[in-house]
Amino acid sequence: MKKIKLLLGILLITGTVLAQSGQAPLSKGDKQLNLGLGFSSHGFPVYAGMDFAFHNDWTAGPAVKIIFDDDFGFSALGRVDYHWNRLIGIPSDWDFYAGANMGFRIDKDFNFDFGLQVGGRWYWNDKWGLNLEFGGGTGFGSLIGVSMKM
Repeated sequence: MKKIKLLLGILLITGTVLAQSGQAPLSKGDKQLNLGLGFSSHGFPVYAGMDFAFHNDWTAGPAVKIIFDDDFGFSALGRVDYHWNRLIGIPSDWDFYAGANMGFRIDKDFNFDFGLQVGGRWYWNDKWGLNLEFGGGTGFGSLIGVSMKM
């Protein structure tokens, strides 16, 4: 029993220290623009989106994709992401996030789109960063692009 209490105490102290050593890439009220290209099971998307920080660890916002394949397609969705920086103790020039999205896609038909995403960013200065994301759900894909803090 004493070993379990000691282990729990160490985990609690370590978690508290790590949570305080990380810095959020976006603070509550900040926003950023995301632009880039990708690959998906529906074609090759060109995307644009905005992240609005409604908490130091959470963002939400819209995203649109123009999808090039045999036919032209369009996708619009809303997304929400949890940013892990403060929890796992990484500095604000890096960003690791995971989240969910929901919206619609129009190609040959009208389809509902929903899925999960995981991604990361590296900010090379206070304003600009590189973004890489992988996702799955009603389709799968990856995106690479740039992010600009506003």
